[in-house]
Formats: sequence, structure tokens, C-alpha cells
Amino acid sequence: MQRVMIEKIKQEIAKAVIGHEELVDAMIIALLCEGHILVEGVPGVAKTTAVNALAKTLGFDFKRVQFTPDLLPSDIIGNEILDLKSNEYKIKHGPIFTNLLLADEINRSSPKVQSALLEAMAESQVTIGEESFKLQKPFMVLATANPIDQEGTYELPEASLDRFLLKVNVGYNTPDEELKIMELSGDKKFLEPQQVLDYKGLEELQEELEAVHIDDALKKYIVQIIEATREPQNSGLEELAEYIEFGVSPRGTIATYRASKAQALLAGRDFVTPADIAKSLYLTLPHRIKLSYQALIDGIDSRKILEKILIEIPAP
Repeated sequence: MQRVMIEKIKQEIAKAVIGHEELVDAMIIALLCEGHILVEGVPGVAKTTAVNALAKTLGFDFKRVQFTPDLLPSDIIGNEILDLKSNEYKIKHGPIFTNLLLADEINRSSPKVQSALLEAMAESQVTIGEESFKLQKPFMVLATANPIDQEGTYELPEASLDRFLLKVNVGYNTPDEELKIMELSGDKKFLEPQQVLDYKGLEELQEELEAVHIDDALKKYIVQIIEATREPQNSGLEELAEYIEFGVSPRGTIATYRASKAQALLAGRDFVTPADIAKSLYLTLPHRIKLSYQALIDGIDSRKILEKILIEIPAP
């Protein structure tokens, strides 16, 4: 059942998004795992289009916030306003009170505004004035970001990055995909995604995710990989020590565990394989590894570090 429903979601998204299979799978994984996703890429590669398409296939409440340098935290979470008739303060809820929140170009706003999402992403609640409000379930932040070397962008704080279950880097389409995009867009033949899932259907998929089995040996394998990002010298990877300033947090361990189960579900299996874990690592861990200045000098990124770790630590 789950494979059929997941394929239906993918088919509907494909009406608006050509290619970018990794992005589509990652959005579905984040949805199943009740997590949040950060999508980074240059402008014009369908980041926002993909998020919009997902929202339409689900039919949930959906709101979009365009992040700009002059955005304030209250523009997202809401604020207290004075009711002149009653002379009392009342709470005005912001766009964060929704099921799916598209934080578009999140790194074009200041770190103070980015941090306004922290409480909501971590605890599914927000505080306005002296009151705290629970957000409705499901609640999911889908944020798009431009590369940090572009003008007018701010690097996301580590605390904010750690709240994202997954991070996906979106590149350009292949020439064949580009040709198809040009034809469909030029002739206005892109179709509108239709709703194929409701709240009950999502709950059923999430229940099936919980039932996916992961062997104890694979659980220990995940922990070994995480530990290698913190103390690489203890895993025979002394050459990586100078490149890593901070390793992966416990949130990264949990994210990898849950994403691996979701990868198995997407493949139509009720058990996790080492391949599911390896595939998940590149979505759940790179944004959680804090690189040293030496890594930047030597051209070493987080993915290269993970590649070396996977080579050194044998899969069960």
C-alpha cells in the first residue's frame, strides 16, 4: 500500500517538476519522519516549485514567507496587538501557524529572524509575549536557500541547521530535462498537481515507517559513523582530525536512523539495508559537520569526509 501511495505522490509532483529525483525523495522522507528540510541551490532550479507541488499533493494548510533583509521575527510567528475597542492586547498569529511552511530564501534574512524558527522546529510551538502556542500537526518547514557566496545572503547558524532533518543541494537539470522544461513551459503545458493524500493517509504511512525493522548491527553501524565525525582518530581516520572542528550532534544520529527507515519504505521494503544508511548519510549529516579553516584551504567538504568514513568503517 505504502509503495503505491508514495508513487502517486511522486507522479503528481512530476507534473510540475522535471528531474530532481533526490529532492522529491528527500521531501517525502522529511514528511514521513515529521522533520524539516533545507533545499539549497542557485535561483531558478525549481526549489520553490517542488515545495509548492508537494503542498498541492497533500492538500494541507500551506503558507509561504519570502525572507528578506527587512523581515522581523514577528512577521513569522505573530505578535501582540492593542485592540483599541477593548483597550486590551490580543494575539495575532503569524504564517507559522500552518501545516506546511515554505521559508523561501531563508538565508536572505538576518540570523535573528532565522532563529525565530528554532522553537517551532524543535518543539512544534511558538511563544508570543508571555504565552506559548502549540502548532497544529503535521507541521513541517520546507526552507529554500541560495548558496552563501551569493550577494545578500547570510550563513545559517549551526543551531538552525541542526534543526533540519535533511539538507539537499539542487543543481542544474540535464540537457534532456532542460529541453523538456523549455517545451512544457514555453507552450504552457505544465499540469497542476492534484491532491492524493490526506491526514489519515499520512498517519498510515508514518505508522508503516515505525514498523520498518532495522537490525541491531546496523544501529551500531550508524553510531560508529557518527562517532567517526567526532573523534576520527579513534576510527583510524587521523587524517580527518584537522578538517573537522565539530562533529555530528545526537540529532544527526536520530535523523540518520529515521531517514534510513524511510529510504527502505520508499524502496518498498520493511527492513533497512546498509545501502539505505549510506544513502541517508549524505542528506542527514553534511550540514551538521562543522569544517575547520584547513578544510576550506584544502578543498575538503563534508561529503568527502563522509566518503572516507564509509570506506574505513565496513558495513555489517
